[in-house]
Amino acid sequence: MNHRQSEPGQDGRSASRDNIPSLDAAAFESLVLQADGPIAVEFMSYSCAYCGAMEPVLQQVAQTLRSREPIFRVNVAVEVDLASAYAIQGTPTLIMFSEGQEVGRSEGLAPDVATVLEAVTAPFGKS
Repeated sequence: MNHRQSEPGQDGRSASRDNIPSLDAAAFESLVLQADGPIAVEFMSYSCAYCGAMEPVLQQVAQTLRSREPIFRVNVAVEVDLASAYAIQGTPTLIMFSEGQEVGRSEGLAPDVATVLEAVTAPFGKS
């Protein structure tokens, strides 16, 4: 896992096409830990090839779920303390939260929308 403080260049995606908002530590606290419903968070790094490969799949999942279950992103190279607090060993790692508590985790590259959709919704009994 890369622990640089910043990553130049980010990813070049258009904000209008990005269905996954990025969170810093303060936003994570309010939007994930203090939230009521199901939430998925991708712990990732822009320098991670697997994260880049999974990005279009995760974008499709986020579009499919829309308001039913928000998906957020945490850049582990910037939010080192959050990555450490959740024992992120590699990227991408998806963690599902409910009522501010971790209820599921999926680590590594998932190759297709169906696999990611199942990983993200299974802890909540939804599909």
